[in-house]
Amino acid sequence: MLWLKALHIAFMVAWFAGLFYLPRLFVYHAMTGDLATRAILSRMEHKLYRFVTPIMWLMAGFGVALIGTYGLDWFRQQGWLHAKLVLVGLLMGYHFYCGHLARELAAGQRARSHVFYRIFNEIPVLFLFAIVILAVVRPF
Repeated sequence: MLWLKALHIAFMVAWFAGLFYLPRLFVYHAMTGDLATRAILSRMEHKLYRFVTPIMWLMAGFGVALIGTYGLDWFRQQGWLHAKLVLVGLLMGYHFYCGHLARELAAGQRARSHVFYRIFNEIPVLFLFAIVILAVVRPF
């Protein structure tokens, strides 16, 4: 069980690193007018998204395996875990939306300003705090 927990946490950290950096690339992408720089940023965004997507699935898989070791009866009684899973699901939606935004930017669609992406970039931080608090404090 400790191996599952360690791997779950390690992949979670790696996934969050990608979620912190990818929208930061969007900020730079929205700020530049240089076509060569946009092309480089699009490539970086694409590669990073393709790299962190399997990491997200590994994090989720090890989390599910960890829940499985505790059992269904235990799972039913853990309100904090249900809340955490809702937040993780929403964060996975954020992840997939990042992929959508990366494709838009690669296609030259620049409908959003760098300010939007700066604010958008902060969303994973809020999720991180909430998820860690739920996992550690287990308030309900």
